[in-house]
Order: sequence, then structure tokens, then C-alpha cells
Amino acid sequence: MNYPLNPKVLKPDVEMDAIRAGFGRGLKIAGDQDPRVVALSADLAESTQAHLFAEAHPERFIEVGIAEQNMACLAAGLAQAGKIPFATSFAAFSPGRNWEQIKTTACINEQPVKIVGSHAGLSDGPDGATHQMCEDIALMRVLPEIVVIAPGDSLEAERATLAIAVDDRPTYLRLAREKTAIISTATSPFEIGRAYVLREGTDISLFATGTMTYQCLAAAQILSKHNISAEVVHVPTIKPLDKETILSSVGKTGRAITTEEAQAAGGFGGAIVELLSEQLPVPVRRIGMLDRYGESGSYAELLAVCGLDAASIAKTTTEFVAKVPQYKAGY
Repeated sequence: MNYPLNPKVLKPDVEMDAIRAGFGRGLKIAGDQDPRVVALSADLAESTQAHLFAEAHPERFIEVGIAEQNMACLAAGLAQAGKIPFATSFAAFSPGRNWEQIKTTACINEQPVKIVGSHAGLSDGPDGATHQMCEDIALMRVLPEIVVIAPGDSLEAERATLAIAVDDRPTYLRLAREKTAIISTATSPFEIGRAYVLREGTDISLFATGTMTYQCLAAAQILSKHNISAEVVHVPTIKPLDKETILSSVGKTGRAITTEEAQAAGGFGGAIVELLSEQLPVPVRRIGMLDRYGESGSYAELLAVCGLDAASIAKTTTEFVAKVPQYKAGY
């Protein structure tokens, strides 16, 4: 395990920062480093933190207004002209409103458009179900050849932004609104297509993406007090999956739980189940939004109500381990 964790990650005074803030910092740096980087906003520059780029590089910032379909098409055209466009909005609107334009103008034409969906999952708590985009992972990972990334904290979001700026594939970058715990450090690695074992275990693998990685780390600590050794695997790149790391972990633990702040149907958990069913069939339990929409409330309240906080994950894991035996090679 070669992934430096924030030494305060499981302490009450762990540092907090919004994942979208890390994107904003990364976008500005990417613009500083490469004059081809341009940013587009659908009237939400401050909310997505794209305003940092706009202030530094106003000549490369385009405000399209509340016109997300137009933004996707314009971004694809800019990419065709040799630019590196970051199209930013709330995930509820992009890709929620303009998925067809993303598919036909960017993805089919293999243009390196970066679709940045902020306020994803339940993190837009008070605005309720209409603004809580929990279907985006499923929507985006089904598109051929696209990269799908959900950073675990603001530091990783900054690193991921810089990484996708020099990658020539269409990409979806998923960001949360509320401040969340910083799990990594300035020296923690990020590489597109890599997953990272953050805590080793023998009884079960907890696969997490985005904000759920912190919750799984906290859940693993709870589980350890009940003599359950949980391995926590952080999977910031949902597509392409790091098959080797995932299969290696499950080969050791013999059972798995997937966690995502998104619809469990067709999302991150679906990607893991598809891989395991084809290459290493083991018992899997998916934790996520289970065929339901969100509701209005604080972020912490919603995580608890939907079973996505550390205590709920620990409870579900304990019940799963008690009922389901570990897979052993040769079954």
C-alpha cells in the first residue's frame, strides 16, 4: 500500500474542503500551463469554481448562459479546433440535460471535451431531488470510450483536473458541493485508471468512489472494533476500471461491498459487479441510492437517511458478513 493518507483523516478535527474547490484550483493551473485550455460555464461559474479560471484567463472563458445543450456542442467544436474545453455546470443539468449532445458531438467524434458536473449526488441537499443528480454515473459510463472520474477529496480533484487536461479522451468529472473530509495528502498519487488500497483487510473488500471513500474508511474503523477486517479500496476512476487491483482485493477477501453516492442501478456498483461476474464471481452487496430519489435536507441528514454514512455502511457490512460466506477459489 503506497498511498499516503491524511494522518487526521479519522480524527474529529480532520480538514474539510469542497471537492469542487479543488477542481477550480486545478482548472486555473491547467490554464496557466497550457494556452489551449478553455472553460465554458452555463451561468454557474462561481458555484462550479470555474470563476477562478475566468479571473485569470478571461479571454479563454465563455459564458454560454443557461444553455447546456449549446455548451456541449460549442465545447465539441472548440475541441475540434484544437482547444481543450472544460464545460462546467451542475451535474443535474450537464449531463442531466445535454446527454444527447455530449454523445453525438463530443463522444462519437472522439473529441477531448471535459464535462464537469458539480453538486452531484446528495451534496446539493437543501435544493431537493430535482437538483440532486444521482443518475450521472450510470448515464456517463455507458458511453463508449469515455473516462469517468469521481475524486475522493479536493486535493484529488485538483490532481484529476490536471490529469484530464493532458488526456485526449472525452471525460466526465464528478464533483460534490459540500465540504468533505480531506483523505489524501499533497504526495498521494492520482493516475487515470488506477485504484488504491487505502486500508488492508481480510474479511471483505469495501470498494468506494468519490465521497464514499471517507465514509468507508470510517466504517472500517467501526468494523475493526467488531473483529471484522475490512479492506478499503478507493476507486476514483470508474471508467476505465483498475481490474487488477479490484480482482486482487476480492481474491483475498472473498466478498465485496460497493458504495456510491449515486443510483446503485447501472452505476459504480454495477461496473464492479459486471467485472466480478465475468472474471471472479463472489458475493457482492451494493450500497447506494436504491431505486429512490433524494429529498430536501442537510447533507449529513441525507447520507444517514439513505444509508450512506459510515455508521450505516458498517451496519450493512456487519449483516452481510454474518450471512454470506467468503468465496474461495475452486467453489
